[in-house]
Amino acid sequence: MAGRGSRLRPHSLTVPKPLIPVAGQPIVHRLVKDIAKVLKQPIEEIAFVLGDPAWFGDEVVSSLKALAKSLGAKASIYRQDKPLGTGHAIMCAKPSLTGPAVIAYADTLIRAEFDLDPAADSVIWTKQVNNPEAYGVVKLNSKKEIVELVEKPETFVSDQAVIGIYYFKDVAVLKGKLQEILDENIMNGGEYQINDGIKRMMAEGKVFKTGTVDEWMDCGNKAITIETNQRMLGFLNVDGEEQLVASSVNLENSNIIEPCFIGDNVVLKNSTIGPFVSIGNDTIIENSTVKNSLIQTNTSIKNANLDNAMIGNHVRYNGNYTSVSIGDYSVLE
Repeated sequence: MAGRGSRLRPHSLTVPKPLIPVAGQPIVHRLVKDIAKVLKQPIEEIAFVLGDPAWFGDEVVSSLKALAKSLGAKASIYRQDKPLGTGHAIMCAKPSLTGPAVIAYADTLIRAEFDLDPAADSVIWTKQVNNPEAYGVVKLNSKKEIVELVEKPETFVSDQAVIGIYYFKDVAVLKGKLQEILDENIMNGGEYQINDGIKRMMAEGKVFKTGTVDEWMDCGNKAITIETNQRMLGFLNVDGEEQLVASSVNLENSNIIEPCFIGDNVVLKNSTIGPFVSIGNDTIIENSTVKNSLIQTNTSIKNANLDNAMIGNHVRYNGNYTSVSIGDYSVLE
């Protein structure tokens, strides 16, 4: 999670993208918890690969340590000082690369229910897609084993797209192959890639299988993050596992159209909220209609008609706009 999240600016200018809340929880928190549900076994350690300490500072580290503790695991914090690719990022956590492990990129969310194949040396998580030519996909043999990774195939290979979550029965094997890649300075696109290590494992006969997720939701930019918020709220509303509307919400002549997430101490006056709206703690909304939108904490919104909007923290907004994207500490009055 070392990247700067440039496609999600201005929201990622003040908050690292993996910590931006979706449906009331930071992206990386939801991802880690969802992976834990699939694994169905105790987790001893969660290693986080962060970027510059000036950006991923003490508050971020504290948040991640608390996340690990909530799952009964210890947190290890590593830094990737230069954006040298996925393979390089993984090797930044070299001391933790032993035994069974999951490696995941922290800008995606999933819904999944499957068992890891005990016969596999590795499981690459995939999602069936309608346009495989737009993705990196896996090529399977007659035994349903992965024999090749193909990036944006021009002719049909399979409809199983790689989503960026991997299981290794012994991640030290991958570590050895990635060390070879670094030592031999093998780069693609100016970066060291996890795929080059995986391909060397395949060449030695390691068995790779697929684990297919039911839902794969990206958080790459404003539009897709709003869509992911909508989909996640829909799932949570059906599951009933989380309280989506806090008991401390102050409702004055206002309506909530579910599903919505509304945080602590939110005040709603003369407004209609929902469906598919997430509102962070201590936000006030007056004389407004809001739907299909993400609004973070400590923000004031008045006289607004918002649809497909994403608004950051500590914003003051008073105006007649609709599809907006406003970063933290902005003022429109």
